[in-house]
Amino acid sequence: MPPADASAESGAAPDGGSTGVEDTLDLKLTEELLALIAEERSAGSPPASAPGELLGDPGTWPPATTEAGEFALLPVRLERDLPVVSRWMNDPAVAAFWELAGPESVTADHIGPQLEGDGRSIPCLGVLDGTPMSYWEIYRADLDPLARHYPARPHDTGLHLLIGGVNNRGRGVGTTLLRAVADLVLDNLPRCGRVVAEPDLRNTPSVSAFLSAGFRFSAEVDLPDKRAALMIRDRTYRAQL
Repeated sequence: MPPADASAESGAAPDGGSTGVEDTLDLKLTEELLALIAEERSAGSPPASAPGELLGDPGTWPPATTEAGEFALLPVRLERDLPVVSRWMNDPAVAAFWELAGPESVTADHIGPQLEGDGRSIPCLGVLDGTPMSYWEIYRADLDPLARHYPARPHDTGLHLLIGGVNNRGRGVGTTLLRAVADLVLDNLPRCGRVVAEPDLRNTPSVSAFLSAGFRFSAEVDLPDKRAALMIRDRTYRAQL
């Protein structure tokens, strides 16, 4: 399971959790989801399991205008982005939860399988006013081991993140970008009805950031590596939250 979500609010460590014993890319599709894929094929829709079709390409999503500036997602390219992401992973506040501190090869081993997989998890840089300042993983939560721990719905989409620079922590940027990215997901993935996240329950500032970004607290969830707060942002109520 990829690390969980991170907050950039005051006093919060970027909340990653460990890589755990379950892996997104190892999860087999359930019979229900296989039936759903077959249904979509017969209806003429693109197959949900085809590479590139699970989440599309976040790099083509229009940038979001936020209070913090213009924000866009840029899919990671290891040859270009590995040094900066690895540097962020070695920040003690990040490493405490993501557990990916060490040489660049450690970060490469985490990101590489996502890039080589079927597209159910897409690692991205968060670029604010032209400057990379955060790392995101947009993933199909219904195809993730997380789905074993909550009543997942088809096309549930999850978020993991960390804020890379200390200058962007503690001033509300995390909340602003969480809302922006959740909106980007809902705007660009019309079959997604919910954006979900699972920050460590102990990280109160992280949970607070999700609440401020329009997510609701759904349940406490026991994951292999932590007790998490299941946070959900519903498409139906996005205008009210």
